[in-house]
Amino acid sequence: MLREELIRPHLDAHPHKLLFVTVSGAHLYGFESPDSDYDLRGAHVLPLRSMLRISPPRETHEVMNRDGPVEIDLVTHDVRKFFHMLVNKNGYVLEQIFSPMVIVGGPRLDELRQIARRCITKHHNHHFRSFASHQWKRVAGPAHGTVKGLLYTYRPLLAGIHLMTEHEIESNLVTLNQRFGLPYIDELIETKKSGAEKQPLADQDMAFHQSEFERLKSELDRESERASLPETPGARRELDDFLVRLRMQTADRD
Repeated sequence: MLREELIRPHLDAHPHKLLFVTVSGAHLYGFESPDSDYDLRGAHVLPLRSMLRISPPRETHEVMNRDGPVEIDLVTHDVRKFFHMLVNKNGYVLEQIFSPMVIVGGPRLDELRQIARRCITKHHNHHFRSFASHQWKRVAGPAHGTVKGLLYTYRPLLAGIHLMTEHEIESNLVTLNQRFGLPYIDELIETKKSGAEKQPLADQDMAFHQSEFERLKSELDRESERASLPETPGARRELDDFLVRLRMQTADRD
């Protein structure tokens, strides 16, 4: 369970109006360890006045706090930058928007979710495929890797297949595996949750995992070809209008 008393001071100290903040990382994915950090992601709204200046403002706000009982990693982007990533098929921001673990939300997040559903395209498969492939290279390399790395390899593959077939975001690996029924996934999750955050792989059949990685990657490719999803996002105008309204609200407060 998240300890919100550790999170709240960082949100209260945020210099800008928050559109939303949700939980990402291992807690969202369903395999947090006792010492897992809190990955908090979201969007904020820079004041209109700062956007009109000659020098552009900094669009990303980052806080990394290692002083408490758990590490807190908070990253938010200004809505213009965030919306730009959304219409450029960025799977990270999709998962942040639809994370069920909401720290800051409300009607404006609900509106963003309605718009974001129309930004899902069949080309989002590239994000999940690339993420999984990058993780697999680290796991299968000479340094061998961690249980966490192996879970981070499988999760985007299953999430990507689910997105291509069901047209909805599901980030939790436990929930995803209720559909896929892969026994080794549940075993890896149990190992990860009962141990340290970066425990090394031990006694894992890497030839088997190589075969499963290739099989699921091929399945993701097949499902993306079959998917009845659009080629391009269909809500650019709605995002533009939403951005203008959010920015003008900051002008009213100046």
